[in-house]
Amino acid sequence: MDTRLRAVCDLMVPVVREMAGRHEYDGVPQDLSPEGVRRGLGALARARRDAPARPDPHDEAHLGVFEEAVRVQFAELELHRRDPYLHLSNLELAAYDRAYAPEHERAEARRRHLAQWPDVVDAAIASLDRLSAPVAGALLAAVRGLAAGLDPARDAGAADALVAHERLVAHVARAAETGDPDPRLGGAALARLMGSQEGVVVDLSELADAAEAERARMQALLTEACAAFDPRRKPAELVLELTADHPDASGVIPEAAELTRELMEFTRERRLVPYLDGECLVGPAPASRRWSSAMMTWAAPYESDAASWYHVTPPDPGWPREQSEEWLTLFSRTGLPAVTAHEVAPGHYAHGRALRRAATDVRRTLHSLAFCEGWAHYAEEVCVEEGFRSGDPRFAIGVALEALVRVTRLTCAIGLHTGAMDVAEATERFVRDAHLARAAAASEARRGTFDAAYGRYTWGKLALLSLRERARERWGARFTPARFHAALLALGSPPLGLVGAALDAEVRSGGAPQPGQTP
Repeated sequence: MDTRLRAVCDLMVPVVREMAGRHEYDGVPQDLSPEGVRRGLGALARARRDAPARPDPHDEAHLGVFEEAVRVQFAELELHRRDPYLHLSNLELAAYDRAYAPEHERAEARRRHLAQWPDVVDAAIASLDRLSAPVAGALLAAVRGLAAGLDPARDAGAADALVAHERLVAHVARAAETGDPDPRLGGAALARLMGSQEGVVVDLSELADAAEAERARMQALLTEACAAFDPRRKPAELVLELTADHPDASGVIPEAAELTRELMEFTRERRLVPYLDGECLVGPAPASRRWSSAMMTWAAPYESDAASWYHVTPPDPGWPREQSEEWLTLFSRTGLPAVTAHEVAPGHYAHGRALRRAATDVRRTLHSLAFCEGWAHYAEEVCVEEGFRSGDPRFAIGVALEALVRVTRLTCAIGLHTGAMDVAEATERFVRDAHLARAAAASEARRGTFDAAYGRYTWGKLALLSLRERARERWGARFTPARFHAALLALGSPPLGLVGAALDAEVRSGGAPQPGQTP
């Protein structure tokens, strides 16, 4: 890497190690101490001042957005002082579980990383002096879960790491009891955070209005699909019944695997994405990540090709029956197909295959999360448009329900951080507008206190839908979904402010490239 790209990556080490496969960072946690952050920002400023511009104007703009985003995150907003999630990612060891390199190399990198846990924990405790009580309470279980699976009898350095981990747990638990009761960033800070990450100026009022319009559109889709399934029943009543129809704990992974096969075949037949090669395996997440019901861990751009993993996590056998039953509703036969479209094809897995062919270091390394999640969320609706399971309205119902959760996140993020609503009111919005059970709704509301930009799913999807309409107008009869998607994914995972470059791309009009070809 040149000095500018290196300076950015040094300020987002866990992300580029796992999402981009920059394994020069294996065994090397980021220095998130106050002094470490100051050094990183100094290196960023020097690189921006002294290093030359990129020859490709789009890549120069893409890199510039990320330079500004990390500066805002650490210098303006100082999120390392209030957000434990940055520090949790820095301690995470699950990145070494996937077979991107020989086992002995990954084991050695994991050992070196684990040996540095005491220093990383000390840095986290020194930095986290603005940790609010709601954020600490929302993440305390995740902090405790970091040590899942660590065994001093098996893992060299685990004894010291576990002692350090307990210090971090105690620090976060103390903040949960005595920290500032107000988790708000403030409206100006939220707009600055979101806008800097995507290279745009954010007007929260306009974004809130867009969220309300999208909620109405998705509620109409839900109503129409429910009427097609059973016109005699109200949607709220029908949703409860449909989400209760799910596999048991032992059947979750087999059903997800069958859906993966079905959606991959559908996506290939419709030529919806430029690449869909490689291998996608289905299984439970590593122990430290079982807080997530589903996620994609792809073969990253800088790795030798290996299997990607669609992680689908059944309930823990030790959970009470009611808790297990609620968790299993996440894998209902109405919802799991939409989740799989999002995570696998045409969603994250397909995006990961395109990222491996991205043309430049900037595009392979720096991934906008709003584009990444927006693409996968957009992909769910594309499947409805293209007729996936067109004879079964449950698929459209599932897509609408997923969309209602995502758009409610956007509404609640704005409300929580501007002071327009509190966590209890956000919980009620998720119950009423997204048809979530109360425990799940409360979890979503608490997430909004620390993941302030979690409205990125809907925001990204709306940006892509808008761009698609512009492509239809500009390309006319030459427009096809295949052409649009190939042009878009050739940009990698660009900031939303730069996606318009896809309209100027020279992409063949005869459909998506075959695996191994270049768009």
